[in-house]
Amino acid sequence: DFRACIYSNQEELDRFRQLLVNSVMATDIIDKELNNLRKARWEKAFSGKNNEGRRRSEAQGSIAANSNDGNEDDEEEEEGDVESVNRMATIVIEHLIQASDVSHTMQHWHVYVKWNEKLFDEIYEAFKEGRAKTDPSRAWYQGELWFFDNYIIPLAKKLEDCGVFGVSSDEYLNYAKANRLEWENRGEEVVKGYMAKHRET
Repeated sequence: DFRACIYSNQEELDRFRQLLVNSVMATDIIDKELNNLRKARWEKAFSGKNNEGRRRSEAQGSIAANSNDGNEDDEEEEEGDVESVNRMATIVIEHLIQASDVSHTMQHWHVYVKWNEKLFDEIYEAFKEGRAKTDPSRAWYQGELWFFDNYIIPLAKKLEDCGVFGVSSDEYLNYAKANRLEWENRGEEVVKGYMAKHRET
């Protein structure tokens, strides 16, 4: 039974559901309140104090090492460490979902432009059919620069900070920065190319 592999009691089910909902909601980058809550959780999970505690726990080994001394202080510390680890795991998963949602921006320029054009086409078609109010071509160039500066590059830096991708974290950040620079230099011509294809059809 697949569900039995995920949870064995109500507490684990509630935890899994919370994690799933948070992961889906993490893709909503428009809601300012949700973004502020995520930023606050990141700061709480990856503050200098928590990082120091995490490194100390990793160096000392598992905190659940079957110590039977009955010390209440140790139990409270263990609960706090587990809560901290769970918080870090949750926020990392949220950021992984966000990264997967915009992964083309952190890959090679040709991959980025390919999927950027597909998104542009989708929104432009919606505009032509009256399902969107604004012509995306008017602000697409500046919008992408804003997106890199305020979302993509900060996200890539967070992935680097938490070390979830190991040495590959540098690669994603470097691609994001390179694509941002390339877009700044070539983006206006790229958008003109998008529009030229639409005029031909």
